[in-house]
Amino acid sequence: MSAQDLRVLAVIPPMTQLNTPYPSTAYLTGFLRSRGIAAMQTDLALALVLELFTPAGLAAVRAAAAALPPERRTPRLDAFEAQFERYASTITPTIRFLQGGDATLAHRIAGRAFLPEGARFCSLDVYVDPDDPEGGDPLAWAFGALGTQDRARHLATLYLDDLADVLRDAVDARFEFVRYAESLAASQPSFEPLAQALAAPPNLVDATLERLARDALAEHRPDVVLLSVPFPGSVYGALRIAQAMKAVQPGLRVALGGGFVNTELRELSDARLFDYVDAVTLDAGERPLLALLEHWAGKRSRQRLVRTFMRDEGGVVRHHDIGEADVPFAEVGTPTWDGLPLGRYLSLLDMLNPMHRLWSDGRWNKLTVAHGCYWKKCSFCDTSLDYISRYDAAGAATLVDRIEAIVAETGQTGFHFVDEAAPPKSLKALAAELQRRQLSISWWGNVRFEKSFSPELCRQLADSGCIAISGGLEVASDRLLGLMQKGVSVEQVARVTRAFSDAGVLVHAYLMYGFPTQTVQDTVDALEYVRQLFEAGCIQSGFFHRFTCTVHSPVGRDPAAYGVTLQPLPPTTFARNDVGFVDPTGVDHDRLGTALKKAIYNYMHGIGLDADVRSWFDQRVPKPTVPRGRIARALERR
Repeated sequence: MSAQDLRVLAVIPPMTQLNTPYPSTAYLTGFLRSRGIAAMQTDLALALVLELFTPAGLAAVRAAAAALPPERRTPRLDAFEAQFERYASTITPTIRFLQGGDATLAHRIAGRAFLPEGARFCSLDVYVDPDDPEGGDPLAWAFGALGTQDRARHLATLYLDDLADVLRDAVDARFEFVRYAESLAASQPSFEPLAQALAAPPNLVDATLERLARDALAEHRPDVVLLSVPFPGSVYGALRIAQAMKAVQPGLRVALGGGFVNTELRELSDARLFDYVDAVTLDAGERPLLALLEHWAGKRSRQRLVRTFMRDEGGVVRHHDIGEADVPFAEVGTPTWDGLPLGRYLSLLDMLNPMHRLWSDGRWNKLTVAHGCYWKKCSFCDTSLDYISRYDAAGAATLVDRIEAIVAETGQTGFHFVDEAAPPKSLKALAAELQRRQLSISWWGNVRFEKSFSPELCRQLADSGCIAISGGLEVASDRLLGLMQKGVSVEQVARVTRAFSDAGVLVHAYLMYGFPTQTVQDTVDALEYVRQLFEAGCIQSGFFHRFTCTVHSPVGRDPAAYGVTLQPLPPTTFARNDVGFVDPTGVDHDRLGTALKKAIYNYMHGIGLDADVRSWFDQRVPKPTVPRGRIARALERR
């Protein structure tokens, strides 16, 4: 037998996202097919949601809620029970509407009399026209008279969020649309929490997922199953799938890989994981996967596996790496979405901001311009790991060949380039090739806000189809940006983001708080910079992340250089990534973070841009040292 004789099924486990497939299986399926291997794929994350959110699924949730003891009842469950008939009659048409299948239903949903409204609809109170605070319709200001479709999708998204809350109260407190049972895996030093959860009797969510896994096994008849776990919130679902499939087909080979594995399981030594999977591969999956398939086909010894954990007869997990070169990025093939139900994904609208909504609204073909990061210096980033440290690019002609093939296959021209930071030179060449071939697509992606993005280049990117850009401003402080080795200044970021905005490109800023040595003054000044960037039209969207120190980052590897002391980690046999640290500043960053998130949420809706930034904090904070016209003057000097 050769590797080409094996049937391989790549699986997206719960939960990733609902508007578009997570791209890992598309990459691997396309790569394996390019090597003559029979590869298929399935999205059990989407399948699980579509199975639970049906009249029969809601009836099962209702039955689970009815079986709860009185002390477990919540007001949400009581409200669900009281309006159950309305939920049961509206769930199917609402799902169909979110899939793009019944646009005319928007009028009924937008009228606010069709869907039952639970606690999630209280969020609509923030959408009050500042010029008419007594106005009757809070959504009229946000969507206007003609925004019926968007208004309806936002209301339908709130409706689904209400039902997810009910499912969480009635069935599984761990359930989330994107972070299912995340705490069982994220930086867990021991496999024990997962082992206990997997040994517990299956609840409704588990039983539904297990049935879907068995159905996939019967449909595709694989010899090998690949489980891609990009996040901690997909580990539990992946192992439940493996458990169910192996119960039916004990000889099935199961391999585990993905971003979570590559980041957190590098020191794996707990053999219990291999009760569910047969192999765990690290980093770029192409070369380890080829070696593994050859091993399972009897053509390669275990000693010649590449970056792979397996259990031996003594129960010891071993990590093999014989140094074979990775498959060049130019030779990994074209991703394929063949086999995935592209018409069944849900276009959700959880936030009205036109840039922020891109992450959940619409189905995007996800593609990478290059492997790794060309900068790979940021001190908060996992720069020692392969997905950052090994930079490998393909030519523009190759990328556009892939784009043309994907458009021909899917019939959809929207692309999300999911690089850590797409190189400016590569984007310039890509734009020129798209224009040369007169290929009309829409695309967006992540960049560094470096000076190479001149107004001329930004206009060229926009002309080639660029509609939005995201990038890291992190802490808007030149001192801290220097400590982070971002290689940019606040004023430079202002000029670059304004150049994109002037070209008609939406801009999202990734922001950070709680970085080592960050003071309260730094935080207040950073928020003032962010306020001015919104006010000047440089950025349209942003999000504040709490800084987390990881063992693979420069801060984690050399904490003294950043003025902090790491807290000791417990003995680790499973996941190892986040590490606590002691910052001598003693700042309560969590309390400050609440104000930062509240401020930026309002800024994204055009609210409070004239207010003193101190008004967002629930404690006394110092006055900003940043002059209110600092960004405006920087833009005049460009």
